[in-house]
Amino acid sequence: MEKHKKRLPLETFDIPVQKIRRAYYTAVYFWREKQILEDLNYAKQVVMQVFQKNNAVLCGTDEAIAILKRCSGTYKDKDKAYKLFDQYVRQERTIRRLDTKQDYKRLKRALKEWINLEIELDSLWEDRSSEVTITSLYDGDRIKPWETVMTIERLPQHFAHLEPAYLGILARRTLVATNVANVVEAVQGKPVLFFADRFDHYANQTGDGYAATMSGASGVATDAMGEWWGKEGSGTIPHALIACFGGDTAEATVAFARMYPGVPCISLVDFHNDSVATAVEVADRFKAEGLKLWGVRLDTSGTMVDQSLIRNNQMGAERPTGVNAILVNNVRKGLDNHGHDGVKIVVSGGFNAEKIELFEKHKVPVDAYGIGSSLLKGNYDFTADIVMVDGKPCAKVGRVYRPNSRLIKVE
Repeated sequence: MEKHKKRLPLETFDIPVQKIRRAYYTAVYFWREKQILEDLNYAKQVVMQVFQKNNAVLCGTDEAIAILKRCSGTYKDKDKAYKLFDQYVRQERTIRRLDTKQDYKRLKRALKEWINLEIELDSLWEDRSSEVTITSLYDGDRIKPWETVMTIERLPQHFAHLEPAYLGILARRTLVATNVANVVEAVQGKPVLFFADRFDHYANQTGDGYAATMSGASGVATDAMGEWWGKEGSGTIPHALIACFGGDTAEATVAFARMYPGVPCISLVDFHNDSVATAVEVADRFKAEGLKLWGVRLDTSGTMVDQSLIRNNQMGAERPTGVNAILVNNVRKGLDNHGHDGVKIVVSGGFNAEKIELFEKHKVPVDAYGIGSSLLKGNYDFTADIVMVDGKPCAKVGRVYRPNSRLIKVE
């Protein structure tokens, strides 16, 4: 895995700066901590230490640093800033309402007022990021349990309110990066397609796609997932398109191939739960029309048994439902027997690292894996603790300062 020694620039990230500065997404007690320390004019410098408890592939450091760089500081006039922020949030709601009603004349005025509020809030913000010292590992670094991945130093009131934001980023990105890295290792060089768009909130796609691609995914489902890499989403036909063609998979796939001749064409062949027959039918049709079929995709539901297993009396060898080794072998044999040995097989639906390892161990003839929901499951939560105050150890029982020579100071 290539290590990214050059950090992503701050403008890469779509950060709701005003809301994060005002702790809109922060548990209230962190904001109250900040207010107490500011009121006391707290002058002791601390070391905040960030870690997690698993072997993992770290991701999200650049995004977390962007939060710290853009949102560390304090308001010059709190009362005025709080009132303006409340107006700012109300104005956002007004903008959404006017946009929904397509009242564009009033919408233009509302947007202008919102921008003015943004500018005024910026003028009331005292940026202290230059006084906050950050050291960090890089996205893509392999990390061990309890290893310090980041430290944040100086006056805690300048960054106390940011803890949930940067920890949440690290947790999410590391989860995806680690899961994808485990799958990439399991597939032994075969392509991994990151198909996780439908399993979580769309707002997570850009960062998830970055984490997945960084860990070796060769394709992503949406343009949003490829944004930070400058890539586009990839894919061919869904079941819905086949339904629109009256269930004629071959006709739907040909329509795709004609519309997008520059895209490698992969036909989804489980619509009728008879993947062998459908795969051969599509391949025959493509050959007859002089079109190039890159591959077929098997996506049989985990509650269904493909017709080829029933016809061949293969119900007792192993669990027959979903995409299994017997089905893949049946499709491979069916294609080869009809002169389509160049057509590749992609599998999807219920795959994780464990199932892939089993497929690879038994040399199941899969050419690429499409994986979705399993890549968003797991627990890679991060914790941040103050471990030093004014150069002396000070931490909750069970936590100690853990220096890490791999940490790099963020300039």
